Amino acid sequence: MVLTSVGKMSGLQKKTSGIRNICILAHVDHGKTTLADCLISSNGIISSRLAGKLRYLDSREDEQIRGITMKSSAISLHFEKGDEEYLINLIDSPGHVDFSSEVSTAVRLCDGCIIVVDAVEGVCPQTQAVLRQAWLENIRPVLVINKIDRLIVELKFTPQEAYLHLKNILEQVNAVTGTLFTSKVLEERAEKETESESISDSAPGDQIYDWSAGLEDTDDSHLYFSPDYGNVVFASAIDGWGFGIEHFAKLYSQKIGIKPAVLLKTLWGDYYLNTKAKKIMKGDQSKGKKPLFVQLVLDNIWSLYESVMKRDKEKIEKIVTSLGLKIGARESRHADPKVHLNAICSQWLPISEAVLSMVCNKLPSPLDITAERVEKLMCVGARTFDSLPPETQELKSAFMKCSSEGTAPVIVFVSKMFAVDAKALPQNKPRPLTQEEIAQRREVARRRHAEKLAANQGKELSEKPPSENTSEVNTGEEQQLNSQIEIMTSKATKQEADNKESFIAFARVFSGVVQRGQKIFVLGPKYDPAEALHKLSAQCSATDDLPLVPHMTCCTLENLYLLMGRELEDLEEVPAGNVLGIGGLQDFVLKSATLSTSPACPPFTPLNFEATPIVRVAVEPKHPSDMPQLVRGMKLLNQADPCVQVLIQETGEHVLVTAGEVHLQRCLDDLKERFAKIEISVSAPIIPFRETITRPPKVDMVNEEIGRQQKVAVIHQTKEDQNKIPEGVEVDSDGLVTISTPNKHATLSVRAVPLPEEVTRLLEENSDLIRTMEQLNTSLNEDKKTHEINQKTIDRIKEFKQKLEQSLQGRKWRNAVDQIWSFGPRKCGPNILLYKFEGYKKSVWQCLENAVKEASKYRDFDNSIISGFQLATLSGPMCEEPLMGVCFTVEKWEMGKVGEVLSASSQDSGECDALEHEPNEDTVSLSSSYMAEVCSEDKHQDSNQSVPRSPEKASKHKAEVLLADCYGPFSGQLIATMKEACRYALQAKPQRLMAAMYTCEIMATAEVLGRVYAVLSKREGRVLQEEMKEGTDVFIIKAVLPVAESFGFADEIRKRTSGLASPQLVFSHWEIISSDPFWVPTTEEEYLHFGEKADSENQARKYMNAIACASDSVLCTVTFAVSPAYSDSFLFGLYGFSHATGRENYS
Repeated sequence: MVLTSVGKMSGLQKKTSGIRNICILAHVDHGKTTLADCLISSNGIISSRLAGKLRYLDSREDEQIRGITMKSSAISLHFEKGDEEYLINLIDSPGHVDFSSEVSTAVRLCDGCIIVVDAVEGVCPQTQAVLRQAWLENIRPVLVINKIDRLIVELKFTPQEAYLHLKNILEQVNAVTGTLFTSKVLEERAEKETESESISDSAPGDQIYDWSAGLEDTDDSHLYFSPDYGNVVFASAIDGWGFGIEHFAKLYSQKIGIKPAVLLKTLWGDYYLNTKAKKIMKGDQSKGKKPLFVQLVLDNIWSLYESVMKRDKEKIEKIVTSLGLKIGARESRHADPKVHLNAICSQWLPISEAVLSMVCNKLPSPLDITAERVEKLMCVGARTFDSLPPETQELKSAFMKCSSEGTAPVIVFVSKMFAVDAKALPQNKPRPLTQEEIAQRREVARRRHAEKLAANQGKELSEKPPSENTSEVNTGEEQQLNSQIEIMTSKATKQEADNKESFIAFARVFSGVVQRGQKIFVLGPKYDPAEALHKLSAQCSATDDLPLVPHMTCCTLENLYLLMGRELEDLEEVPAGNVLGIGGLQDFVLKSATLSTSPACPPFTPLNFEATPIVRVAVEPKHPSDMPQLVRGMKLLNQADPCVQVLIQETGEHVLVTAGEVHLQRCLDDLKERFAKIEISVSAPIIPFRETITRPPKVDMVNEEIGRQQKVAVIHQTKEDQNKIPEGVEVDSDGLVTISTPNKHATLSVRAVPLPEEVTRLLEENSDLIRTMEQLNTSLNEDKKTHEINQKTIDRIKEFKQKLEQSLQGRKWRNAVDQIWSFGPRKCGPNILLYKFEGYKKSVWQCLENAVKEASKYRDFDNSIISGFQLATLSGPMCEEPLMGVCFTVEKWEMGKVGEVLSASSQDSGECDALEHEPNEDTVSLSSSYMAEVCSEDKHQDSNQSVPRSPEKASKHKAEVLLADCYGPFSGQLIATMKEACRYALQAKPQRLMAAMYTCEIMATAEVLGRVYAVLSKREGRVLQEEMKEGTDVFIIKAVLPVAESFGFADEIRKRTSGLASPQLVFSHWEIISSDPFWVPTTEEEYLHFGEKADSENQARKYMNAIACASDSVLCTVTFAVSPAYSDSFLFGLYGFSHATGRENYS
């Protein structure tokens, strides 16, 4: 096929009904990029002989070396079907779990997707993950069962066995889809029930419960894959063939004389052909007949493969002649039979024709976007579509129409930013010269050559050129041309010097027409249209002078590009429904953003990332002078990768957080070679752990009941335990810790208790909801308008509270849910703070109760207690890692005379004198100096003016004193005391480390199974399940493996099994390491079993020591410039901060 011009492509972009935005999704190594090559070759961009070998969309060098896709790439294809012309915007995405964030960026821009499944391996973990991602984004899938040639060549299946195997794969894929559909229906059913319950509570009469789940009444037939629906293609991309059964239905309808519609329904399923009666009958298996699919389709393909592999020339010629194909002599004589096979199959059953026909018939155009998807895109967080402003709701019609009219608002979503070399941009490429420019340059060169000859001969030119006018014109044109060349050269040099890497936004237009040079609003993820519309009118544009609006900026779209895989083509404008690249947004968009000409447009829902970034490394330059390049390089890397996180720790280290080992290697390569371009040193991976506590064990390390044995080292052990607790801290036998502030005016009693596992899991799953609750409570406390609260959010919070109450049952958890003071760390973590002292009432459920502020002696200092709890849960006592699954209970909080000071807000200056002249140990020493100063000021004022102070003025002054006090040093002492109390309460209980765990799925043959188990056991892995894949000799092993042991695991597995097994690692959960990191033998049996030093391997201690080595202290020198007027206040604040955080070693 001839290459399609850019002009033709831009013309097709205007016909929205003929656009198909699709992506290819699959598990790793299932053949996505090979399939993409086959589709690209149909447009003449690459040769069909190179399809599958070139991997055109894998443009990175490391992608070609590793043989896996690491980033999603787009290309636009032209496809003709009859009289219709289509524009296929194809996005190839990675299959490796480390790069699943790239899948999320691709899926958001598409309306449909091609799910590719390996015919041998079947449904794998990533197949399920991509089906789930497609479901969450409301895009329609079609199925390609690839690598069918492996069933013939590798597994040596008969056509009948292959048919049953393919049928089984279809059932597996449909089972995943069915599960997703069922969960959705049950969720909708639950929502309807809650609504009906609220109505039925008010309505009298008997209630009849409907036991049906709602699944019986819902039509889900369009969701499933079946060849007779036309949404399944059977293919072998490497051999260049693929077909849907409609191809064979048309072919055989003429030969057999049966209608194509009948054949289409019966070609797949339990039907067979009665040759005598020339009828299609049902029940092939019961009657021992060949299914129609085997008889008419698979037998022919098997026969062709057998003939070519055995080099049966007569049979091959007969097949080629009967099919009417023309095979070249080069292919026929080739030593590799696969080349001959590819030549025959790609002409007989071209895969591009089958797949692109299915895409055009079965996948929707941008005009067919569903209302459900639009509402989902427009509603961020817990907000519902009905709660959005009316101007925002009106934009739904613009989405649905996908209009390209001039009046339609422009709405664009940028899913990621990707880096390209500045030289690869169209404007920086050397463009082909026109005929006029070539003629001018030829004339200039000829004249220069003549001048050179004349100079060499030492003669001056005596005669002028034939025409003076012509020479003047030529000279003028030459000067103009030279000046243009100089300007272009200087521009190019400047751009190259300024920025070697340019960022292109990977985007889609959902409404309106995007034009080059257009000014547009960039809306951040926290942008709120309701808030912005108070300041702006809905009709304002980005060109107007507008007031500052939070999370909104204006920018100009400098360049628009047509994405053509490795190439970019310039465009002037792009209508709605198209995928495009946008240049010039690198200073406005970090990773993703929404662009619009209307301020009423909401930011799109954030992308769903399957992988969690968990692997951390510290990075530093080998030469300290290169630090600025490293900082700049890490900023660029952060922008170029949708999943990576870049952090600067308090020690000053620059940390990269990535999704896995392969992702980490790619990020480090990019940093060294593309972004920073310096030599870097990389630390060993920083493994995340969590700290927790457990109930006291009932048996010791040799499984003897504790308390029954003769203790040998009890005295020595108790002395060690006592030495851990400093003076002034009381710890009772039950673990209750009592501690006072340094000024002895507040006393806290705190107890630590382990949370049940289901509660910890519940808190982790609902962290976003807890964050929403915190925001609502803050706005209530600050008396802000809470218009964003909607009934759905309230219902979710009530449901969450109900689940907590169900999980926290028993005497010790009585009323615990109502007494939850805070969650931590960061006010949304998996730890709980409870209060059980009298005279105080405040909980995290304020947003449900609409509680009014109560006057209390604790009111001004409760935030200090919460801050201390947050600090304690952020870094535990064992190795400064966050806590998990711990409940702290404040059982006592005594404030001395502070309560009286707080309550006496109406006292006059006489009381102030008493407070100054009669100091007492029970008074607040912290505020006495400040109050004395205030009182002296009052006296001075009274003596000068001789005017008595009004009670209102005195109370106002007192309030100012107290306000200063609640943010003063006493507050810092409370924070530090609470933090220390939590730490000691934690140490009073059995402490444990929690390790991050990967779920590991390995596919291996029987002969290497033992080696796989050996590697797993060596790395502390635990096998959960082992099952054999039906119809193959492949075993699927499911195991869990600590993240700390996972580095080099994939390489070791491949080496030990000679490449026959490859693992997929996905972060799963946190798991308690059963061994006590501080354990030493104390009984006679333990001494006999473990020895006096007990130096056998303790997994928890090994990890703890590794963390201690990794986090060696870093000395940091910081210089502050402080005005002399504020020096005392500054030192006071520095002291309070250092005391609160426990870092007092500053000078």
